[in-house]
Amino acid sequence: MTILRSTIFYFGYLGSGFVASIMACLIGPFIGLEKRLKLFALWPKFTNWYLHLTCGIKVNVIGQENLPSSPCVIVSNHQGQWETFSMQYLFHPVCTLLKRELLYIPLWGWAMKMLHPIAINRGKPKEAIVQTLEEGSERLKKGLYVLLFPEGTRVKAGRVGKYARSGFELAKRNNVKILPLCHNSGDCWPAHKFIKKTGTINLYIGEPFFVEDSKKSAEEVQQWVERKLNKS
Repeated sequence: MTILRSTIFYFGYLGSGFVASIMACLIGPFIGLEKRLKLFALWPKFTNWYLHLTCGIKVNVIGQENLPSSPCVIVSNHQGQWETFSMQYLFHPVCTLLKRELLYIPLWGWAMKMLHPIAINRGKPKEAIVQTLEEGSERLKKGLYVLLFPEGTRVKAGRVGKYARSGFELAKRNNVKILPLCHNSGDCWPAHKFIKKTGTINLYIGEPFFVEDSKKSAEEVQQWVERKLNKS
């Protein structure tokens, strides 16, 4: 039954993603960024609804009152695919830092490019940091949230990788707050796994804060995420 439900989900997930990408590529060039962000967020919202319908996976958001109304840098742990699309509608308007290879994917990548993400070359880490600080500052000045995954790659459910300090430095340089996030998406949607497990994805939104020391703040948020995951 679990295999069947996961199969049904993927048919709808991939099929709807294909249709949504075509529509985005056709409509996107004729509307502004603000409207694109709202329009393109409809597919992630549908996908979470469909995930619940087919696989029995619920999403529970805790701490929505902590979301600042002004631009900030959002930092989240990274366990799988769920958070890469879900946060596109949970936080608006948002600009995501991602690896540039994703923009080469036909249709889907072309649609993502129209959302003006910060697309870095992970093979050149020094250049990537400079790009993150420069383009991230530009997006913040335009009134966007900037979303980063400080671990840099997906980490097995229940574990936390070392948090890079670049996102925290971005917040410090622009005098905006860091908004820490923690979730357990890997418990229900494990990275690189076909099977989806029925359950609840809890997304914790922590209290935003200003950064004084980027290294120390990165360590503190990493520890906060570890504590949250240990309690869940």
